[in-house]
Amino acid sequence: MERKVGSSTLTAKEVKAALEKSTTLTAEEEKALRMRHGAGASSPSAPLPRAAGANAELADELLVIEMQLMKAMRARTGQTRTAANASKAPAAAAVRTREAPANATKDKIVRALRTKKK
Repeated sequence: MERKVGSSTLTAKEVKAALEKSTTLTAEEEKALRMRHGAGASSPSAPLPRAAGANAELADELLVIEMQLMKAMRARTGQTRTAANASKAPAAAAVRTREAPANATKDKIVRALRTKKK
């Protein structure tokens, strides 16, 4: 095996261009190369890859799971409007409730001080 005499340097642009053309890398390998060489994503507005790929059955199952998680999150935070409805309506002043504290750290400190007084 011959030793390499010269040295070469990869630039972030070269790595980014090579990654855009590559179809054989896994997501973890691509991420590692981007982090190692400082190559950002191809485009900030580019769509994210789908986890289901071309499998329609898996895509449907993931959609159902996502809908269940969104419903649980809305129930936990007390949110009733969807993002589509919120963009149509004018922004209302946020009302602080016991379910959604404005600042969790501040509330934790206040609770600790209250128990300390007793």
